[in-house]
Amino acid sequence: MATSLTLLAGPAAREILRERGLRAEDVDVVPGASGGPKWLVLEGLDRFVFGELLRGPRDRPLHLVGSSIGSWRMACLAQNDPAAAVARLREGYIEQRYATRPSLAEVSAVSRHILDGMLGETGEEEILSHPWARLHVITAECRGPAASDRAPVQMLALAAAAAGNLLSRRTLALQMRRVIFHTAGDDTPFGGLRDLPTTHLPLTRRNLRPALLASGSIPLVLEGVPIPGATGIHRDGGTLDYHLDFAYGPGEGLILYPHVYPHLVPGWFDKALPWRRARGHNFARALIIAPSAAHVARLPHGRIPDRNDFYRMKDGERIAAWRAVTAASVHMADELRELLATGKLAGAVKPLTA
Repeated sequence: MATSLTLLAGPAAREILRERGLRAEDVDVVPGASGGPKWLVLEGLDRFVFGELLRGPRDRPLHLVGSSIGSWRMACLAQNDPAAAVARLREGYIEQRYATRPSLAEVSAVSRHILDGMLGETGEEEILSHPWARLHVITAECRGPAASDRAPVQMLALAAAAAGNLLSRRTLALQMRRVIFHTAGDDTPFGGLRDLPTTHLPLTRRNLRPALLASGSIPLVLEGVPIPGATGIHRDGGTLDYHLDFAYGPGEGLILYPHVYPHLVPGWFDKALPWRRARGHNFARALIIAPSAAHVARLPHGRIPDRNDFYRMKDGERIAAWRAVTAASVHMADELRELLATGKLAGAVKPLTA
């Protein structure tokens, strides 16, 4: 049967993999991209990577950075039993249901329920006190009309942001600012970001849940979120950082990136812009692990799930399809496990040209 994985690596990552293979102690950063239901194609891979490959102990921090659903996945990895946290997230996410035309308040309430289930009784404390995992949650602090929950006003603000983005991503700062809530203190590798205005704030017991909720609060779908200790109204971090195309800081370790696609898109407004792809130099140290085209072709309807499934399918059909996707994701984990056990991973990696 055709392989389930696409493995792509930048030049520095390929050198490490040729010399030492993929070792947990060589990984410095794990990013988690936005994408809503798309993450389900990675669920089994996440349980293996988070729950087996990267299980402690470590001599140095592991920085976990995510936007939207990616921040929720990284919050799973920062808990004491990451595989169990991923499974809780999977169950809550797949089983979400809504009225025919749900309000922003209804979708936000369901999202809070999923988040609470993923964190469980002790997840919050485990994240904040973890001995080596450092969680970074990206939100977009909205400015002016973009902060309004009134659909017509917000739509005008988003249209203005999209128009400005055609010229330059830097124009997005007129509508929103990047905020990174994190547990890394002064040791964050993202302190030098200059591509967009960026504020760094500590994650605390007061703001961890609101920050995670805000990071996944899709414009026009969920309510904006005020976050204790921060200014303004916050929305989905993926509007600015869809696939996290920014500088990952100094260091010689790997960026291990389980990702939905073999390509990287900087921001949410860039999805429809084929000329706007991630710059390769930010990913020189990256190993991207994505589903192969053959794997995707074997999924229900031959595609990766997305948010439109809520409109295309009745709940029963959608839930069955999503469960089939997560069941198939185990093949990705099995294939990676075999490549590691046989020492053949480096030979299966292709150059990342993004």
